Order: sequence, then C-alpha cells, then structure tokens
Amino acid sequence: MTDAVHAGETPDPVTRASAPGIVTSTTFLADAGASFSAEDFGDATPYLYSRWKNPTVDQLEQKLAALEGAEAAVAFGSGMAAVTALLLYNLSAGDHLVISDVSYAATAEMTNELIPRLGISVTKVDMSDPENLRDALRPNTRLVYAETPANPILRLTDIEAVAGIAHENGSKVAVDATFASPIGIHPLELGADYVIHSLTKYICGHGDAIGGAVLGNRKDMAGIRKEVEIRTGGILSPFNAWLIQRGASTLPLRMKAHETGALAVAKFLEDHPKVTRVVYPGLASHPQHALAARQLKNFSGMLTFQVADGANAAKILADRLSIIHYAVSLGHVRSLVFYLPTDEMLRTSFRMTPAQERSYRAFAGDGIFRLSVGLEDPEDLCADLEYALAGVPSTTPR
Repeated sequence: MTDAVHAGETPDPVTRASAPGIVTSTTFLADAGASFSAEDFGDATPYLYSRWKNPTVDQLEQKLAALEGAEAAVAFGSGMAAVTALLLYNLSAGDHLVISDVSYAATAEMTNELIPRLGISVTKVDMSDPENLRDALRPNTRLVYAETPANPILRLTDIEAVAGIAHENGSKVAVDATFASPIGIHPLELGADYVIHSLTKYICGHGDAIGGAVLGNRKDMAGIRKEVEIRTGGILSPFNAWLIQRGASTLPLRMKAHETGALAVAKFLEDHPKVTRVVYPGLASHPQHALAARQLKNFSGMLTFQVADGANAAKILADRLSIIHYAVSLGHVRSLVFYLPTDEMLRTSFRMTPAQERSYRAFAGDGIFRLSVGLEDPEDLCADLEYALAGVPSTTPR
C-alpha cells in the first residue's frame, strides 16, 4: 500500500505541494546544441518534448514499476497502443508469434489480420494446457503472449509453466494481467519477461481515463520507448497520467473490496434458480480453482454468468438493472455488465480449431454475461440482480 501511495511522487520543490501536479507543457527549455533525435534519447536526456518524456507520465511509470516489481515501465495512450508497441518491438518479418487463442478482442483481431500482413506468422493455442504451447513452438518463435485470467471467459494460464517451456525454446514471454491487476499477480516473478496492463481498467479504477503500459527490464523498456513509442507517437497525455496515478494510489484497497464484492455476488448468482452457471476464480466450482488459489493473490472483481436464452435475457437486464450499468469495459468503481454471445465472438474475434472452440464453449456456453463488480455494497448489487432476473422467463430447475 505504501508504494501505491508514494512511489514516483515527491513534494514539489518550488511550491512544496504534497499532491503531485500536472505538467501539461509540450516543450521544455533546452540547452543550445541539444539533440532533437530519438537516436540520442536515453535515461539522462533532459525533458525536451513531451512525446519523448514528460514529468507527470514519468511519475506514473515509476509508480507502476514499483507496484509490479519491474525495473521499468512505459506508459501509452491506451492498452492497445501498449500491445502494439510490444509486438512491433519484438517481432519482424519471418518471426513467429504464439498467442493465447482467447485474449482481449482487439488483440485477437490484430493478430488475426495486421500482424500476419507484416510477414509474421501467428499460431493461436489454448494455453490452459502448457503442453499445447510446447507443440506450437518453432525455432523462430520470438514471443509467447498469454492473457490470464483471459478476457472474457476467465480461463487461466499457468505462467510459471508457460515461461519455463518458452524459455527452453529461447522465446520471450508476455502476459496481459489486466484482469488480475498488480495486486492479484506479478507475472515477472513467475518468469514472464513482459507484463501488459490496460491502465483504463483497475489501475485507473474510475472509468475516466484511457491508458496502457508495458513493464519489464530496463533495457527492453528503453528500446520500446525509443524504437516504438517515440516514433509512432502512441503516448499518454499528462492529464490522463495524473488521473491514472491518482487511481493507482488506492488500488490495493479497491482490489480487496472488488474481490469481496465479487465473491458475494458470485455466490448469490450460483444459488439463483435462473442462473445456469457462474465462473469466478474464487469459487471452488471454477475448473482451475486450484491454479487460481496458487497463482492469484487476489481473485479480482470479474465474473461471468449464464442464463437460458442469454440474448433475450440481455434485453431484460439492460432494461431492469438500475445500480449495475449495462455497458462495456471493466475495473471501475461502478459495476458493469455486458452480454457476449459465443457465436458472435467466434465470428468476429476468435479464430479457433474445433478443439479450441470446445474449450471456449466449456467456459462460455452459448454466451456469457461478463460482470465487473464495482465498489457498491454487495447486498445492493444482489438486490439489483434479483429484480432484473425476476423478469427473465423461468427455465427448467437445475
């Protein structure tokens, strides 16, 4: 908790302000003869232009690195900007990427289309079984990309096992840990080389700023900043950095509350006669609960549930819910729910083999309600769901 509050922040030396300020300037006074080329950029380079580095963004990056136990962090304008930078930094034409067959939709779609167009071959595997990774690796596999818990189905990957297999092949490992947050898991401690976070979600925590970050060793972060971020310009604005930094200060407390609320709501839904299934890593009924208990320090606030005829039920819930917002995204102080039909996800985002589709459906059925449990009183959330589900037609009792 102390790092969440203090890391990266010091009182302003001029005003003696305790809270960090926002430096919005795009440019800074320079010494005569200063270089204006990314080729000369380094840790000792003074502030010159905010696309290169900015004091407010620097503070956030230092805080993120402290929370994640990383040597360094690079912040971006969105989570997808961070994913793009990581892929472009590590992969060139002729290289091979192995990525989880279930990942954030935009990541999945990018690796379906854009990345292969760059001459990079892509293999998608179900990483819930590490042996699937072993079978997919090639001599030119430069990067293995996992997401755990996986968005949207909350399937888990054993990071330590995956990292061991990948490193035997000389491949680097990246883990998108957005759903878990740095409070729930530290992939670098389990052998990963990179960690990715959509800062928009739990780290910001208030639904009012978009951002992303890649974390890892100091050398790779310097390379990502110089070779990709500075040159492609996917930078984080100082104002968003300030908002996200403020949110990060309360992350440990919020994650405890998210976990407490999600567990209460998950148990309520698991006992509800109109709910056919609940998936939450903190429940003993999760197919990988043993791995979750071993790998996760916090089960987070994300859960999914299923009801009969989910598409029609979605219309009813969207109309009847009052506390829970029917909306996309996650990790906010307010609870959010959204229905994700399986056939649509398989058509638009996830290109799967028959075996991979069976694994997906084992978690998602014909469709899931993805529920991000916020910081409201769990009793109020359960009452809201009770009222909404009362409008859903009854099904055959389980």
